[in-house]
Amino acid sequence: MLPDLKKISEIIQKTAEVEILPLFQKLKDHEISEKKSGEIVTAADINAERKLTEALMAVTPGSVTVGEEAVTNDPSILDRLKGDKPIWIIDPLDGTRNFANGVKCFAIIVAYCHGGETLAGWIYDPVNEMMFSASKGKGTWVDDKRLEINKSPSTIDMVGSVSKRHSDVLDKRRPSPDIPGVMLRYRCVGREYTDLALGVLHFSEYGMLKPWDHAAGVLIHSEAGGFSAFTVDQTAYFPGPTTQKHFLAAANKDDWQELRELFVET
Repeated sequence: MLPDLKKISEIIQKTAEVEILPLFQKLKDHEISEKKSGEIVTAADINAERKLTEALMAVTPGSVTVGEEAVTNDPSILDRLKGDKPIWIIDPLDGTRNFANGVKCFAIIVAYCHGGETLAGWIYDPVNEMMFSASKGKGTWVDDKRLEINKSPSTIDMVGSVSKRHSDVLDKRRPSPDIPGVMLRYRCVGREYTDLALGVLHFSEYGMLKPWDHAAGVLIHSEAGGFSAFTVDQTAYFPGPTTQKHFLAAANKDDWQELRELFVET
């Protein structure tokens, strides 16, 4: 049984209001630190994850959580993805470096998973107060409006989020340098997924699939009509450990196949 989707949205919005927005463009030096990985973490990440963890587990007794900051401190928490309990996967502040630099491109990402499937997902853009949510088989919504991805342009005219290597491959297909090329990373995967669902981005490809970055986004994109899969064996994403490193999302399966041929060649 799914949790009350509206209630989860309210929890996420309240967390942003209390723990994240008050620190935006007001972080002190002691509120920013560096992880062993080289990534940064702020007081907003830590406080928001704590608040979300407590609130979400209270809504669904017997559930467990997999939060980005908790995994940083204890990687064994990832083993919960292999268990049989309902799981909340939490990215309390996606786009932390943007946030720390005062860039208005960050999000809260939450996914509800069970039995190796993502059953519901939320991505909240606090700056623009836009809540994207989806549940399996019930579509994708931004606030009270259902999203459906429209037909995309030809690959020459597409805008996407790709690695520099694949950007170069696509740029070579442009008949003129005056034709817009692909867009590089937002440095916020959650906002990339929301733009995929809106049709602002036509595709994206990733080489690292951390569950807190992708579990909710893949569902939101697919329930809006998008198609995604691992490029090597063309299998679908699942919220768990994987050795695969190349994942592609596109507006539809035909676009995906065309783009895959370009990417696999490189």
